[in-house]
Amino acid sequence: MSIVRRLDHTRYRVNDLEKSVRFYKEVLGLEEVRRHKSPRGSELAFLKASESEELIELCYFPNSGSVEVQEDLTHLAFIVDSLETFGEHLKSLGLEYSDGPTMKPDGSGGFAFVDAPEGYEVELIQRS
Repeated sequence: MSIVRRLDHTRYRVNDLEKSVRFYKEVLGLEEVRRHKSPRGSELAFLKASESEELIELCYFPNSGSVEVQEDLTHLAFIVDSLETFGEHLKSLGLEYSDGPTMKPDGSGGFAFVDAPEGYEVELIQRS
């Protein structure tokens, strides 16, 4: 018997909710599924990838102070069909990979990173 059944969502606190929501929707193509305000006053936006059940919760709560993300603290990882095609998409938006792409020598795929607002990293993974 499992104690927990499934991952529901992951929360990232942000300084600018609208800027972050725009990034996740326009750059990554996530869908915003809902928004609401928590009982303590946090503004929350929930997003998801088309083939995932798990949500990403972006939280704006200025009472906690400014968000300062340390280097290599955390990241979200998403599967893409092609790192080359995703890189072209980034260029069309005036963006570029912050690291990579790094392809595996055996041809089984690769990975790259792009920086989201607030300094959070997003990993893109191509599996062959």
